[in-house]
Amino acid sequence: MKAITIPESGDCDALVPGEVPAPLPGAGEVLIEVVAAGVNRADVLQRMGLHPPPQGESELPGLEVSGTVVELGEGVTGWSVGEEVCALLSGGGYAEQAVAPTGQLLPVPRGVHLRDAAALPEVVCTVWSNVFLTANLQPGEVLLVHGGSSGIGTMAIQLGREVGAHVAVTSGSQPKLDACAGLGAEIGINYRDQDFVEEVRSATDGAGANVILDVVGAKYLSRNVEALAAGGRLVVIGLQGGAKGELDLGRLLGKRGAVIATSLRSRPRAEKATIVAAVREHVWPLIEDGRVRPVIHARFPLEDAAAAHRAMEGSGHIGKLLLDVR
Repeated sequence: MKAITIPESGDCDALVPGEVPAPLPGAGEVLIEVVAAGVNRADVLQRMGLHPPPQGESELPGLEVSGTVVELGEGVTGWSVGEEVCALLSGGGYAEQAVAPTGQLLPVPRGVHLRDAAALPEVVCTVWSNVFLTANLQPGEVLLVHGGSSGIGTMAIQLGREVGAHVAVTSGSQPKLDACAGLGAEIGINYRDQDFVEEVRSATDGAGANVILDVVGAKYLSRNVEALAAGGRLVVIGLQGGAKGELDLGRLLGKRGAVIATSLRSRPRAEKATIVAAVREHVWPLIEDGRVRPVIHARFPLEDAAAAHRAMEGSGHIGKLLLDVR
């Protein structure tokens, strides 16, 4: 089958189209004929040699796909050949076929095109597991999303809005902030010329944010703690601004705050299955009702995965980047 390989770590041109053996579904897995694959920041890190796949998983990049089930592994029930699905993967999505555990499969939501469904699994599972299952965002609370115009950000805005939270975002341009506002963000902060700590405090009468979803890491650590409300929860899911920072425990203690760092890809399959089940129960109805939608910026042919990575690294996109496989 055709796939994107990474013979050696490096820049975008390290992504090399090639022919590789098709995977075989094991017990409790299905084989998917891939129609589209999502592009994620983790794929960029893997290409650079900084984020290897979990042991035993595919060495090919790609953490989410949509397509059609073409083969069932031993013991699989509840799914059938020919069914249209999208799936959360630990790797292997940049290919014509991919294997997924049944616990990480989702039906394509009604009203969503099969190609568009590839934009959903990774971002929805990331947002739901971190903002709701971990940080327990409640109606009326303030959610601050760094990188609000990203794939994760555009989904976090919509889900925060749907539970009745007040959503604040940071982004680097007015068009991006306008797009975030169109999705339901009430507070827009241009990090290039505004201090997000001051802006969040001003917008909340000095209270701060109850939950912060952060992809920056070390660079924002101390300022995120400053921006937290009493009892606030900071969830770090990315390290774009570095991995090591200074944490003022006294300040955190005074706020009775929490700093939580999580990763989705490395979780055991059973944990992922729990997250996927929660997403299907709580988020899929919102998508099928048209209240939440995937935001897709651009599509690239599979063989142009390098161009998709350049677009990701250029950070000019609003929403998701996808690879069209078929």
